[in-house]
Amino acid sequence: VSFNMDAGDVEHLMRQPWMMTSSDGDLVPPGRGVPHPRVYGAFPRKIRVYALEQRVVTLADAVRSMTSLPASVFAIPERGLVRAGMIADVVVFDLATTADHATYADPHRLSEGMVHVLVSGTPAIADGRFTGARAGRVLQRQTWPTANP
Repeated sequence: VSFNMDAGDVEHLMRQPWMMTSSDGDLVPPGRGVPHPRVYGAFPRKIRVYALEQRVVTLADAVRSMTSLPASVFAIPERGLVRAGMIADVVVFDLATTADHATYADPHRLSEGMVHVLVSGTPAIADGRFTGARAGRVLQRQTWPTANP
């Protein structure tokens, strides 16, 4: 864990229209290892802290930075928008309860507020509980952008 990020820099970058939400956390099996708390909480934290509490970004911009912007930048077709003909990757969250809870002492502590999660149209979370479904798959860019002269 490195404590070298400046809060002002993070907030300035977060306001940029080209900034996507991501996590640099390692993928580890649930309950194993000592991951960074962002592994479990990056996205709910952006909603709770940076959109709702500190108002660094609007809720709409926070959601866009997690959905349509990355799908567009990485040329992933049929993803990132709720629209007829698109693949249903949908998260229904409760604004009142959405929050991250992972800490350095308890990095596997789950976030809350995700009421329903559909991955490729398959419920992964229903009524706040993991369904056991694992419908996710690796997504790859479909085209390569041309270089700007």
